Amino acid sequence: LHLRYYGFKTADPNPDSRPVSFWEGLMASGGEGKDCIVGNKYRLIRKIGSGSFGDIFLAIHKCNGEEVAVKIESCKTRHPQLLYESKVYRFLQGGIGIPHIKWFGVEMNSNILVMDLLGPSLEDLFNFCSRRFTMKTVLMLADQMIGRIEFLHLFLIDYGLAKKYRDNRTRHHIPYRDDKNLTGTARYASINAHMGIEQSRRDDLESMGYVLMYFNLGKLPWQGLKAANKRQKYEKISEKKISCPVEVLCKGYPAEFAMYLHYCRNLRFEEAPDYVYMRQLFRILFRTLNHQFDYTFDWTMLKNNNKNNSTNAVNNEGEVAGQSSWPNRPNI
Repeated sequence: LHLRYYGFKTADPNPDSRPVSFWEGLMASGGEGKDCIVGNKYRLIRKIGSGSFGDIFLAIHKCNGEEVAVKIESCKTRHPQLLYESKVYRFLQGGIGIPHIKWFGVEMNSNILVMDLLGPSLEDLFNFCSRRFTMKTVLMLADQMIGRIEFLHLFLIDYGLAKKYRDNRTRHHIPYRDDKNLTGTARYASINAHMGIEQSRRDDLESMGYVLMYFNLGKLPWQGLKAANKRQKYEKISEKKISCPVEVLCKGYPAEFAMYLHYCRNLRFEEAPDYVYMRQLFRILFRTLNHQFDYTFDWTMLKNNNKNNSTNAVNNEGEVAGQSSWPNRPNI
């Protein structure tokens, strides 16, 4: 499980309003990265993603053929983020699940970050598995996710939308505030975040609880709400989330999920979470259900089954018969 940095809410919310970058123009001209090299060694192959911050390209090392991801943003963007992102990643280098940074620099009036090319996101894998994860997969994910969040908290680091929860100089916890705007994805935001309360470690963990229930349920109760604008939608999501008791959200699933969410919601603003307790909560459930922690996730089995089907089952038109195709879209 890799931690990913998806983009920035502070940049221009309308990517179409950004001026076409030199790199976009070059790729659109049909060059397909033929002569487009960044950092003197990475040849751009094709665009694989974009966001409010800029564009993401697939590239290869021109000497050893290694595939990498290249993030590019214009130096003129209103809120440049790649320099900060590169510093965050470099600070976290060596941690399990932390992508490796290959190079950062400025070329052609663009900030450029070269990093590991990651595989499909959990959302891609969820779709690959027909939006159904077994309890074994959800619990193995929970164990890794708690570990990753603990690592981030130990290093006092965030990914752009959050921030360090301790002051660099005094080492004291950041002060409590209740006048903050909601940042991040409303679907998984903590109740405190909806209420404008400064976020701390407890909020990261509460959000993780909603992610786990999303994988259990396939859809959270506050998804799909209709509203005239984003502000009203956030308000509706907030109202639904606050009015939905944890027991109702987790109904039909092991009590440990409700226990986890209650624990997170009851943490005080500055309180250090008990990561051992949270991991043990799910690990004991895992053993009670007689699962083996073998890292065989649902998508691993489905991919292997599809591979076997592709060698044994070919229809009359010569097309491979299988369930769903492996998500091959790289994610950063």
